[in-house]
Amino acid sequence: MSGFAGLRVAAFESRRAAEMASLIERLGGVASVSPSMREVAISENREAVDFAHHVLTGQIDIIIFMTGVGIRHLLAEVERHVDRQRLLEAMSDIVTIARGPKPVAVLRELGLKPTYRVPEPNTWREVLATIDREQIQVAQQNVGLQEYGLPNASLVAGLEARGARVQTVKVYRWDLPEDLGPLEANVRALAAGELDVTMFTSSHQVVNLLRIAEKLNLAAAVRAGLAGSVVASIGPTTSETLEELGIHVDVEPAHSKMGQLVVASSEQSASLLRRKRMPIVLRSDVGAEQVRYVSGPWDDGPFMRACRRQPVPRTPIWLMRQAGRYMAEYRAVREQVSFLELCKNPALCAEVMVTAVEKLGVDAAIIFSDLLPILEPLGFDLEFAAGDGPQIHNPVREAKDLDRLRELEVLEPLAYVMETVQQTRARVAPEIPVIGFAGAPFTLASYAIEGGSSRNYLHTKSFMYRDEGAWHALMSVLSRAVARYLTGQIAAGAQCVQLFDSWAGCLGVADYRRYVLPYTKAIIEALPPGVPVINFATGNPALLPLLAKAGGDVIGVDWRIELDAAWHIVGDEHGVQGNLDPAVLLTDRETIRARAKDILSKAAGRPGHIFNLGHGIVPQTPVENARYLVEVVRELSERKSD
Repeated sequence: MSGFAGLRVAAFESRRAAEMASLIERLGGVASVSPSMREVAISENREAVDFAHHVLTGQIDIIIFMTGVGIRHLLAEVERHVDRQRLLEAMSDIVTIARGPKPVAVLRELGLKPTYRVPEPNTWREVLATIDREQIQVAQQNVGLQEYGLPNASLVAGLEARGARVQTVKVYRWDLPEDLGPLEANVRALAAGELDVTMFTSSHQVVNLLRIAEKLNLAAAVRAGLAGSVVASIGPTTSETLEELGIHVDVEPAHSKMGQLVVASSEQSASLLRRKRMPIVLRSDVGAEQVRYVSGPWDDGPFMRACRRQPVPRTPIWLMRQAGRYMAEYRAVREQVSFLELCKNPALCAEVMVTAVEKLGVDAAIIFSDLLPILEPLGFDLEFAAGDGPQIHNPVREAKDLDRLRELEVLEPLAYVMETVQQTRARVAPEIPVIGFAGAPFTLASYAIEGGSSRNYLHTKSFMYRDEGAWHALMSVLSRAVARYLTGQIAAGAQCVQLFDSWAGCLGVADYRRYVLPYTKAIIEALPPGVPVINFATGNPALLPLLAKAGGDVIGVDWRIELDAAWHIVGDEHGVQGNLDPAVLLTDRETIRARAKDILSKAAGRPGHIFNLGHGIVPQTPVENARYLVEVVRELSERKSD
């Protein structure tokens, strides 16, 4: 099948309604396009007049123009109160940022040239990226932000995080269309479950759709219809409005263009609908009390036996990041899709992991995903920028920023991870267990506060020390989300789960005990019984006693401590996973063999040892070295039968 293949597609575009319908039908959809809004100027806009006076009196240092029509409305609404030419001259002396070609064109008509022009796809993300790239000094500056309809909370948060004092000015509003008939028809169709795909090209369409649903007493049924359809959004601003209103976005094109929205929706809707119609246990409302460990051929393998500290014929081995950039097959996939697109494509995720398992001969398959996508449904704007790694564009820096956090009450926004578990389980050999995973709350909180990677975690620690109440509120949201997320993975078919606290090593013992341990412990206690848990943190061996106290059948150990010493610390009631330095895989076979032999000798054949690296495989690793390590561990750990 290609395109929509007969799916029923609703859209709410007004100015280009006929073009939208034509695009949908050309790609095989049954189109139902209902105009949903019209622009109406705000009468007696005191806010706009005050803004103009602030420009004239030098109280605005930078202006961000978001739309061309907004510039025209602004001038029209203030010209009875201020001299138009004086205002334009004042604007010419101010740093101006234009979000794309339309505001640039209007400014050009007015005889103005913007200081900076935001590149495609012209979203608020590019506004912030332009400020950073051009090193525009917004800290301690008064930044005027011309909005269009609904406020853009993420852009405001991003500006404030950079130290700006933001003054917003709204210059027009969106009202309902004069002819409500087509919109009401789509509302009734949604309520009846008759639509497969719903597409939004503006956040105001969402608001007006729900207004009509309320008017017709169909609000609950419409929300159910949206949950059962594929929801497609043209870009971040519209997506944020949908998410804030409790409507999960399934499709967002790489560029915020109407044509690309329709094409992306046609390509993804069929598989997304299948995912949305999964059995209830994989869908949303999974609780630990509903989930039980399912036995299978994997139980007799060395990995699961080691998790339970049972005797094994040889030491099991798997490698963190075993399906990654060091493999040519993975790089070939990444040439086609971005990292986040890969994480959200269950078929590709299963493919790269199955390839790694078969190529290396390891004893377990960990799902291919990342620690951070769980932050998206909590309200964080996540991007994996090429060369820069993960970036959170709306980080938490103050207690008030927690107001925009959302609880992960359902797993629908992360259904692609559940399907990745399901597809990986179906495609690996039956004797190979599948490991699910999640970032631990401290590591997730650090990303959410720092906005990306960090060397010193100053924002995180200062937030933690400065406002303990806000810290505990953030960690509570994260720990509940992680527990639900891991439970969903277990329900989808994972035999074991691992918690990654990759950044916890920056903490001292007292801080870990006070600020982190209760939350890790709460997660592990909330998981379904009978499913082994690996609790892994890196960077500070002094934390090992507290990791053991937090719980877990197996404690992950990095290379900064000898394996036997670590096992003595955590106690015989826990298994131990680790702990080869990943850098060893960059050396020669003799070194790899010697280091592996040393670790195995320290484990001394005790039940409960899982051989692994002390952290993930680095990209420069030769594949043949990783494969050789697996062979060596198998050879050297083989138990002699009597």
